[in-house]
Amino acid sequence: MGIPHVLAIPYPAQGHVIPLMEVSLWLVKNGVKVTFVNTDFNHNRVVKAFSNSDDIQELVNMVSIPDGLECWDDRNELGKLTKSIFSVMPGELEALITKINRSENDEISCVVADESMGWAFEVAEKMKLRRAAFWPATAALLGLGFSIPKILDEGIVDSNGRPLKNQMIQLSPKMPAMNSMHFIWTCIGDQATQKIIFDVFVKNKKSVKLADWIICNSSEDLEPGAFSLFPNILPIGPLLASNRLGKSAGYFWPEDNACLDWLNQKPKNSVIYVAFGSFTVFDQTQFEELALGLELTNRPFLWVVRSDSTDKADKPYPKGFQDRVHSRGKMVGWTPQQRVLSHPSIACFISHCGWNSTIEGISNGIPFLCWPYFADQFLNESYICEDWKVGLGFKKDENGVISQEEIKNKIEQILEDKRYKERALNLQKKTMDNVRGGCSYKNFINFIEWIKDEKK
Repeated sequence: MGIPHVLAIPYPAQGHVIPLMEVSLWLVKNGVKVTFVNTDFNHNRVVKAFSNSDDIQELVNMVSIPDGLECWDDRNELGKLTKSIFSVMPGELEALITKINRSENDEISCVVADESMGWAFEVAEKMKLRRAAFWPATAALLGLGFSIPKILDEGIVDSNGRPLKNQMIQLSPKMPAMNSMHFIWTCIGDQATQKIIFDVFVKNKKSVKLADWIICNSSEDLEPGAFSLFPNILPIGPLLASNRLGKSAGYFWPEDNACLDWLNQKPKNSVIYVAFGSFTVFDQTQFEELALGLELTNRPFLWVVRSDSTDKADKPYPKGFQDRVHSRGKMVGWTPQQRVLSHPSIACFISHCGWNSTIEGISNGIPFLCWPYFADQFLNESYICEDWKVGLGFKKDENGVISQEEIKNKIEQILEDKRYKERALNLQKKTMDNVRGGCSYKNFINFIEWIKDEKK
């Protein structure tokens, strides 16, 4: 028997690519060959973002297939992207596997696909390959998808997934309450897009039954209620590059490593880190209020401002802002976030509450200020503020804007009340113990053994 060969395929968004790449690098470290399949568009972005010192392409075979869209199409239009994926990529994936398998010594033995790409399990079954589903977000969110028949029967949503009223539900008493208006599919795009995403959840509930494993980037200590209610979802997280003493990979933007030198010059627990992931876009009013709120704190801050962070392409900052804060504020296009959050100078994290950012902050004992934008980020905010009590949310004013005064006040509150930091450090220890010999570690070892043993 040769070296087992896994084909890994993420949903084509950065928050999905990064954790599956981490799974792939762990597999490689444990003697498994991995071919990682991005879309053509994302493959080019990921490779371009690599630094000269990165050895990822020596460890993982990185290939790509078309997503069906033109190069000028907006991949942030998730409804259009998802429809194209489902119509084009199954055939492309089958052709790729067929091409790879022409080599007798290099045949694919297992497909590990993002649960959002349920069609990949159908392709793998057709080609008689073993199958594992990877879920990069909370187990609670996947459990919500599995519970769609229940919430349909109970009249919580209609056949299009639209909530019939604004209400709070709990899938179990030990799980966080969810606002029906914040179900993931109701927080993405227009109604047409929401219907597409809802239908994907319905389809994937059926497709994932073809998977032999369902592994999840979470831990028992973070979500005991969810893993108790859905025991077929196995935690293997948090998946962090630092746990294997390596670098994180899969980013769509080049990292500004100079910010680490800047952090080295700042006192311990002094810097406000501000980052909103790869999708969040601010209107000009809100962007300026955020900038002025950071200025009002009179504290050092590191702020990730992508080129597309605002709806104003040129000079989005308030007049004179950059000059006024130049001695204590640093704005960069993208950061090596895991390394930033592990830096001793970081005091708190203003975050969109994407799951990758959430577990990266937790794994470093950092308190949060929560600013969710869309999708699952509202559920993650509930975990942070209500279940784990390691963060605070912002309140919008009568115009739907988070004011500069609100930003300043919440920053002062989270930094002055030492209980948030104490709880964050306690949660950090419990969470990291899971990947250092605990439940997540044992699940991942069992998963690797299953991949290596073709008889299982």
